[in-house]
Amino acid sequence: MKQLKSFPHSIARQLLVVAATAAALNLGGCASHNAGVSSVPKSVKTAGGVLTNARGMTLYTFDRDTVAGKSACNGNCEIKWPPLTADSTDKAVGDYTVIVRDDGTKQWAYRDKPLYLWSLDKAPGQVTGDGFMNVWHTAKP
Repeated sequence: MKQLKSFPHSIARQLLVVAATAAALNLGGCASHNAGVSSVPKSVKTAGGVLTNARGMTLYTFDRDTVAGKSACNGNCEIKWPPLTADSTDKAVGDYTVIVRDDGTKQWAYRDKPLYLWSLDKAPGQVTGDGFMNVWHTAKP
């Protein structure tokens, strides 16, 4: 009779071990699945405490971009301050979003601030546009 009472207890313990093992394997699979996901677009890097494009050219923000997700630098402005363009297939990731400019092209934004290059920066690492007209600033992570 004692063996009959312990039999259900033994099965319950084995089922508990199997369930715990399955749960651990499932969580481990989730962690490895997300391990390769980046929170930064491939076209953005960080160097020297500032955001850069993939070639190492400094990225800037514009104080007159006051509406989230909207660029105020169009026309002649974008000749000197080219937008960091996004491909048509690019999607938001982490703090980075893709906005649509007035001309229909797509542009990367960081924390709702559109990102730009400065046409007078000629080499990676230059920050000659920082503080320009007191409205342009290096983009910082």
